[in-house]
Amino acid sequence: MSASSPFHEFIIPPDFAGGRLDQFLCRAFPGRSRSQLQDWVRVGAVLLDGRVPSKAGLKVKGGELVRVEEPPLPRQDAVAEDLPLEVLYEDADLLVLNKAAGMVVHPAAGNWTGTVVNALLHHCEDLSAEGGEERPGIVHRLDKETSGCLVVAKNDLAHRGLSAQFAGREVRKIYLAVAVGRFKAAKGSVQVPIGRHPVHRQKMAVVAEGKGREARTDWQVLGELDEREQRLTLVQCRLFTGRTHQIRVHLAHAGHGLLGDAVYGKKLFAQRHMLHAWQLGFAHPRTGDAMLFTSPVPEDFRTLGVKVEVPKD
Repeated sequence: MSASSPFHEFIIPPDFAGGRLDQFLCRAFPGRSRSQLQDWVRVGAVLLDGRVPSKAGLKVKGGELVRVEEPPLPRQDAVAEDLPLEVLYEDADLLVLNKAAGMVVHPAAGNWTGTVVNALLHHCEDLSAEGGEERPGIVHRLDKETSGCLVVAKNDLAHRGLSAQFAGREVRKIYLAVAVGRFKAAKGSVQVPIGRHPVHRQKMAVVAEGKGREARTDWQVLGELDEREQRLTLVQCRLFTGRTHQIRVHLAHAGHGLLGDAVYGKKLFAQRHMLHAWQLGFAHPRTGDAMLFTSPVPEDFRTLGVKVEVPKD
């Protein structure tokens, strides 16, 4: 296996005693097929208490340590595609996009085409190389279903300057979210660490101190919405860290998962999780000038009655 292949470790729970190893792997990797996971066992990518299991259908006792090293996926070079991009700002160093909901940011397994990177390669003559060949220009990411502001670096100077601001928590990141239920307070803060879910490794979760990375989300209620007899709340969220699925996990932890979020919230009638990267502010990496961008409220938010004013603080 490659040294860069992702590792996962699990303890098989006692209540799974007598079950098949490949069935447990299906539970641990819900996005993978059983045949694919059986192939992982056959190629030695799965260890059971430090040993290669004799077969994928081996019966487990419960309490065993399962260690999985995902086999590397075949890489495909990103190709330029003439796809629509909504550009909010562009100069010689960077672009700020209004990413559409449903668009993946960069190519990866299952999404080698139709991504923001594919569109950027057609739109731009130059993109920074700091993010690697698979992610040219990409400084930060948004989930596939999340819409809104995304900054892209055209050269390495811009990439390094923007990355330093993200790492230093100097970037202003404000999101709009439609959450299920009514909030008891007008505003608040969720400050609990986030890490990989102990069983469902494709998910994130709130974890104990020392088991994950610190994360802080401040939220403020902007209004209440009533739709199809559901009680919904429009919430403004400000990120002070940038953990994977942070707002989705933190709001679910607070008892108010996102509308449309089949993983952490409630799918209900929405076609995607209702999260929009509304504002993005940073210092220009070359000039140092303060820059602040606001992405228009998307149509699916407006159909729910969402009307907002741009925050001034």
